[in-house]
Amino acid sequence: MKKITLLSLAVSCALATTGAMAKISADEAAKLGTSLTPMGAEKGANADGSIPEWTGGITSAPAGYTPGQHHIDPFAGDKVEFTVTAQNLSQYRDLLTPGQIKLFETYPDTYKMNVYQTRRSASFPQHVYDASVANAARAELIEGGNGITQAAVGVPFPVPATGLEAIWNHILRYRGESVIRQGGQAAPTAGGDFTYIGFDEQLILPYNVKGAQPEQLQESNILFKFKQKVSEPARLAGTALLVHETMDQIKTPRQAWTYNTGQRRVRRAPNVAYDAPGTASDGLRTTDDFDMYNGAPDRYTWTLKGKQELLIPYNDYRLHSNELSYKDIVKPGHINPEHVRYEKHRVWVVEANLKEDTRHIYKKRVFFIDEDSWQIAVTDIYDNRDQLYRVGVAHGLNYYELPAQWSTLEVFHDLQSRRYIAIGLDNQAKMYDFSSKLEEKSFTPAALRREGRR
Repeated sequence: MKKITLLSLAVSCALATTGAMAKISADEAAKLGTSLTPMGAEKGANADGSIPEWTGGITSAPAGYTPGQHHIDPFAGDKVEFTVTAQNLSQYRDLLTPGQIKLFETYPDTYKMNVYQTRRSASFPQHVYDASVANAARAELIEGGNGITQAAVGVPFPVPATGLEAIWNHILRYRGESVIRQGGQAAPTAGGDFTYIGFDEQLILPYNVKGAQPEQLQESNILFKFKQKVSEPARLAGTALLVHETMDQIKTPRQAWTYNTGQRRVRRAPNVAYDAPGTASDGLRTTDDFDMYNGAPDRYTWTLKGKQELLIPYNDYRLHSNELSYKDIVKPGHINPEHVRYEKHRVWVVEANLKEDTRHIYKKRVFFIDEDSWQIAVTDIYDNRDQLYRVGVAHGLNYYELPAQWSTLEVFHDLQSRRYIAIGLDNQAKMYDFSSKLEEKSFTPAALRREGRR
């Protein structure tokens, strides 16, 4: 706890009497856009200047970029400032999570972090900033925290008072209004052999539509709709998943359907949630690991621990480049550290502990959330013996055609099996298309059946 500041704890104590439903005061709201960014991050630099002031992030695409390309690295000229290894680990422990430290201990000869100049590149459209400020004065959690009300477009709680509010900010961070993307995942053996699993995915986010109003969202009760179809290998191709995520998960829990090519039929899939194994994941991640965390938060108690400075992947344009092959990235034990960029950033720390009357294979999860974007950067995961079990890492960048900060690759390390799964490998795939106008009729069980048969 010495590494964690008391900034957020003071806010939590001030609002403790009103519980999870509390809205922020007018004085706190007035800080948004002044001492705080519109997303609620500390605008100023840290004490020694190693984390600079936020000045708006990336506001335009680099010269030569055309939407549809893999994203040009706007910081390609930056040099490594220092490298963390197992040999000099003691110098940097205060800037690492227990899970990150365990990775150095598990792979002492090969795991390292190349650390670069900190670039606070996160940025979002002005209407998202405006909506986040508006949400701060009106957004509320519903009973038990299993949904939100009176929020739209921006993050609902830019100045969070509880862990639940912070995790909802991650779930609802802006990623455009719709996206078509291709890519896939690999779960290599301990020796590094892997089979690439390709996906075609579509996502619509009614919550993020410019001009969306809380009343409309409350009536439709839909936050987003997600569709995923396996494209390769041939033995899995055509298997598909459809998810409707709800705004009020007490009123209507998540709805999910799967299409199985062998049975050639669509089935309701109520188990596509919580700790059910992820699609073709070799049991190396849970369903609610996807996107670093998703779904109803009702099985955990959530505590906002405060903030700390942490070395996290950031501006990982090189890892995202189409000049790399998947074999360049996927290596035994962990992805190739030569292609990863780490920077020092401030993160919110949120601890989730499993409730006594519920079950999950994860007893405790600690999330480290980038203050500028609300993207979970790292998660330390503990098993029922209170031992570190898995470590999740999100490699993020600014998709400057929107703009928005999002991960390009998520990696979950299983410390017990000494294996990992890398999700979002897109170096050899078409780039994300944020301009597509997807229709609601494409996100029905009937549409899932039609596409699965193609």
